[in-house]
Amino acid sequence: MYLYLYSFITFFLMTCKPAEESVIYPTTPTVEKTITVITAAERIALYHPLLQNKKVALVVNQTSIVKESHLVDTLLKLGVNIRVIFAPEHGFRGKADAGEVIDDTKDTKTGLSIISIYGKKKKPSSEDLKDVDIVVFDIQDVGVRFYTYISTLHYVMEACAEYKKPLMVLDRPNPNGYFIDGEILDPVYKSFVGMHQVPTVYGMTIGEYAKMINGEGWLPNKAICDLTVIECKNYTHDTFYELPVKPSPNLPNIRSILLYPSVCFFEGTTLSLGRGTEKQFQVIGHPSLKSDFSFTPMPNEGAKEPPLKGEKCYGTDLSNITTGSIIKDKRINLSYLIDYHNKMKSANQKFFLDNNFIDKLAGSDQLRKQILAGKSEEEIRMTWKPGLEKFMKVRQKYLIYQ
Repeated sequence: MYLYLYSFITFFLMTCKPAEESVIYPTTPTVEKTITVITAAERIALYHPLLQNKKVALVVNQTSIVKESHLVDTLLKLGVNIRVIFAPEHGFRGKADAGEVIDDTKDTKTGLSIISIYGKKKKPSSEDLKDVDIVVFDIQDVGVRFYTYISTLHYVMEACAEYKKPLMVLDRPNPNGYFIDGEILDPVYKSFVGMHQVPTVYGMTIGEYAKMINGEGWLPNKAICDLTVIECKNYTHDTFYELPVKPSPNLPNIRSILLYPSVCFFEGTTLSLGRGTEKQFQVIGHPSLKSDFSFTPMPNEGAKEPPLKGEKCYGTDLSNITTGSIIKDKRINLSYLIDYHNKMKSANQKFFLDNNFIDKLAGSDQLRKQILAGKSEEEIRMTWKPGLEKFMKVRQKYLIYQ
């Protein structure tokens, strides 16, 4: 009798125990409760004292927010002496087309000078930094080698090392930080869309990446930048993080960001990825194909002259794929690229662009040659394995979040 009563009470207490608050992990995207990630920019008490009585330069864009306020406005209210703003690709407000040259200007709200470091000029000059004590970098990355904000980071670190200016990186979560995949860049194919010997998806925050640039001696003459990284709170590489602001005009939502590592290779082909639509990086198509699904690219914000402008494209709509299913794969999906190469070949249509831009995106000419040779996805992936295993050991040295 007593044993029965004891068992009943134990069962009752266990079932009434309140559920613990939990992080959403990529393998369980349906978990509802999450621990709120606090970005470094929101941890003002950690970095504000380091900026007091300093003349500050900011490398920022539209993603540089502190809750509902832009970092520029937040720091000005705190009395920080901001001398200049440096703007990356897409500009300070993040509205310019990919690849569009950004001119120097002034911020209409604050009157601060904005100097473009995308286009003709990729890093601050000695003149730009002569009246600066410290540079602060706060830009949301998406964790893919050909997304150019890490190239801007490199050049800012280079300038800071050259002109003896300390750099503070305010870290932000990487929405694609939960996996590592792709080919390691061959240095022969180094460009602004791929500067370092890392895989396509490197699984690091921009703060961790900055540490790796320093630690691996990737700056000219193996120079070292005086670097401080302010960390995020409540973040691990398995934390699901949905960006509060789109990182660039053509990555409008979390689905596009998660698909980006797999579909951006199409930027090196004759097909459209939906620039000039409302489903950028979530549709694939070409006028010569046959499909029940179609879309027509037209000029819009971030795509003044989209590929295949005004032409009805037939193809695939990826906008209904759940984010959970993309995350669960934890890999680049090459099936889209291989499948559309075969479709275009059957239609007697050219697939790769004549300029072989695909090689810069992939990090070498191997992916293009493998697809032309009819290699399967698994055969291609096997050639990535040795480089990935080596990179994983390098990456481990610079991780802030386990």
